Amino acid sequence: MSPLMIPAETTILTGAGGWFGRAYLAALAGSGDPEHARQGAVRVLVPTASEAASVLDVHPKAEIYIGDVADPGILEDLMRSAEGANVVHAAAVIHPAAVADFERVNVGGTRAVLAAAVIAGVRRVVHISAGSAFGVNPRRDETFRHDEPYRPYLGYGQSAMRAELSVKAAHGKGGVETTIVRPPWFYGEWQPVRQATFFTLCRTGRFPVMGKGGMRRSMVYIGNLVQGVIRAELHPDAAGNAYWVADERPYTLREIVETVRQVMRDEGYPLSHRTLRVPEVVGSVAERADRLLQARGRYHQEIHVLGEMNKTIACDVSRTIAELGYRPDVDLAEGMRRSIRWCRSRGMAL
Repeated sequence: MSPLMIPAETTILTGAGGWFGRAYLAALAGSGDPEHARQGAVRVLVPTASEAASVLDVHPKAEIYIGDVADPGILEDLMRSAEGANVVHAAAVIHPAAVADFERVNVGGTRAVLAAAVIAGVRRVVHISAGSAFGVNPRRDETFRHDEPYRPYLGYGQSAMRAELSVKAAHGKGGVETTIVRPPWFYGEWQPVRQATFFTLCRTGRFPVMGKGGMRRSMVYIGNLVQGVIRAELHPDAAGNAYWVADERPYTLREIVETVRQVMRDEGYPLSHRTLRVPEVVGSVAERADRLLQARGRYHQEIHVLGEMNKTIACDVSRTIAELGYRPDVDLAEGMRRSIRWCRSRGMAL
């Protein structure tokens, strides 16, 4: 395993106002693990002025650029005089207003970032991708491998695959290196409201557990993800490669819900004794509805999420550990505990 390189003088981040973006900036600012703190310039892109304040709360010295990630003009400004910089591209839509946003933002935005990076002569672009490019595991005992073939799941998966292919094609152009990071379901600090809702549903027994809950999910504590992305950014052997970054092992859905409930009990939250059990066929029906809606250009977040609840989506991180020295030290219980305490410290009702 090669040692990590010294960080570039300038670090550029798209999607800075998102869940990962703020966690990454917190690490660069020295919060938590001082090993990740940066002394150089940090430039960030956010889509609206309303996100700028939340970013500056995390990293007060960040240079803020406001605009659309698919706009070549704003990207030219973002990367001006940034030769040799590292770019972490995290801007994407997961739950869009319309299906067309998948193509415009996830594919068009990625291509625009890559084009600007080549013109600017940056050193490396780390692209934050998604497991949806590979669909779902055919069986519950299977995991996605390092060299898994693409089997995209619906519109988001199609856009994630097309973005990845663009990133791979850009590797080496103008001397720019590219690396892909593939995270699964996040959890941890800096979370959006939907994750707080997940805690509430688990606590009150209203989170739908399909069948016996034996379907498996890879998940990633946000601190583990930030560590993996930084290693993909700075490890010399990561150039031109793609890596799954997740917790060390997948969890069954039953284990996820039971762990959240146990941690919330330990943290003093009252728990309902009920458990919402639903037949697995409900997930299949929701998936069919999701496909019909997306075929008509419409997207419904709750239907989409429900359609995934009867599926296994699990990956193998052994190559990431072996090649990058990745250490997913925080497990599900500890990560959920940190997440719940973070919510409480910010007055979020669970």
